[in-house]
Amino acid sequence: MKKNTVLWIIQGVLALMFLFAGGSKLVMSAEQMQAPGPIQFPVAFIRFIGVCELLGAIGMIVPGLSGIKPGLTPVAAAGLIVIMIGATVTNIVDGPAPFAAFTIVLGLLAATVLWGRWQTTRAAR
Repeated sequence: MKKNTVLWIIQGVLALMFLFAGGSKLVMSAEQMQAPGPIQFPVAFIRFIGVCELLGAIGMIVPGLSGIKPGLTPVAAAGLIVIMIGATVTNIVDGPAPFAAFTIVLGLLAATVLWGRWQTTRAAR
């Protein structure tokens, strides 16, 4: 399989995951977003993370499909990595800890896109 095809598959998976995750953070009520446990994030912060996840999902697909500013895809991947670091730490501290493995995998997939697309856009210069 070609590198470009693998990157597009990963980008598609990430886009779907973050569209769902970000969209749910924007449509859930404040009561639904309050998880049991010691860490309680403000609703505005959770909604902000949801918007960032949606923008990251868009950044995984739109620049490559449109050909406009393809260098934004690695930037979107970097932003998603930061979000996944925070999600991993939150899952380890506040639980459920097994979800940390899932967020680590998503972060590693985003890192793969960051590296692969950064090389591609750098070589195109």
